Amino acid sequence: MAQPVLTPQWQDADGFYEALLDAHEGLSPEQSLAFNARLILILANQIGDARLLQKSIELAKA
Repeated sequence: MAQPVLTPQWQDADGFYEALLDAHEGLSPEQSLAFNARLILILANQIGDARLLQKSIELAKA
């Protein structure tokens, strides 16, 4: 089973963070939560592996 990569893999961490903050600008708390949910689903689709996604959920809860 594939394991989540826990070492930094960022090409432009600061740029991503800035874009993420910009995407939330002007959103209500509810819209912000909905945006985050959609983004998570899009990124999960890029991973695709159900076991890897489950392991990632477990790691995030720890």
